[in-house]
Amino acid sequence: MYKQKKQVRTYKQPSQLDSGMTLLMTVSRKTDIGYFLQSGKDEVFLHKNEAHGPLDVDEEVEVFLYHDHENRLAATMDLPYVAMGEYGWLEVVDLSSRMGVFLDNGINKHLLVFIDDLPKLRDEWPRPGDRLLVTLKKDKQGRLLAQPVTEQEVLQFSVQADAGMKNKNVEATVYKVIAAGAFLLTEDEHVMFIHRDEMTERMRLGQTVRCRVSFVREDGRLNGSMRERKEVQYGEDAEKLLRYLNNRDGAMPYTDKTDADVIQEKFQMSKFSFKRALGKLMKERRVEQVDGWTKVIKQE
Repeated sequence: MYKQKKQVRTYKQPSQLDSGMTLLMTVSRKTDIGYFLQSGKDEVFLHKNEAHGPLDVDEEVEVFLYHDHENRLAATMDLPYVAMGEYGWLEVVDLSSRMGVFLDNGINKHLLVFIDDLPKLRDEWPRPGDRLLVTLKKDKQGRLLAQPVTEQEVLQFSVQADAGMKNKNVEATVYKVIAAGAFLLTEDEHVMFIHRDEMTERMRLGQTVRCRVSFVREDGRLNGSMRERKEVQYGEDAEKLLRYLNNRDGAMPYTDKTDADVIQEKFQMSKFSFKRALGKLMKERRVEQVDGWTKVIKQE
């Protein structure tokens, strides 16, 4: 998980307790269900379920402050994966069509990415199990929310790629979706852009894919593709047409004159790719076109 390097914490006494703080507090008193913790004149409650074992009065503990499900400021000894001022990859655990998506941040209460911070198209929303690169913010009531990182934040830790990356296969995760395509971050923290024409499926925020580096830019960023290299795809498309022909007794009513929409529907490939694959098979004398049909040439 990519994350800012943490500073050594000195734990200065805050003037006022607030959600998102990680600090040392002292057990001031016990109850049947938990502990009251004190910092200066301020107190906050730590439920027994949020403590790492029994605590004694005057014991000092490290806690994280958040608003619980009843919107009360509370403490937990479970420290978050991502704290205020940090960024990191968090897993999507639930969706709400009305509110947004919820992330696991290492404490019992999940973090919400509000609907306004997600793509407008619902099929570009992340799914449970996907990972989002986020930082934290607060709403008007002081409650913690997650928001996807900005381009400026990605530039703080991304690494420039060298020319030797071209044509390498990498795993990358989508951190931003735009009309023209998607921005991803590779395992080695290289920024990659995949244009929609280079996708084999519509990509969503938080999705991790296996893709190919098609170009290394001068600024060290990458262009990527989910498609095979042309020479590889060329042969795969030709084999796909042969399999289709063989399943139809060696003949099909489609040729290089067939409409592009029909080709896309039948073979999930462009008219250009279809003609190129068909041309390869005809050049190799494996098929021929006769009276609007494409037929396999029987080998003697």
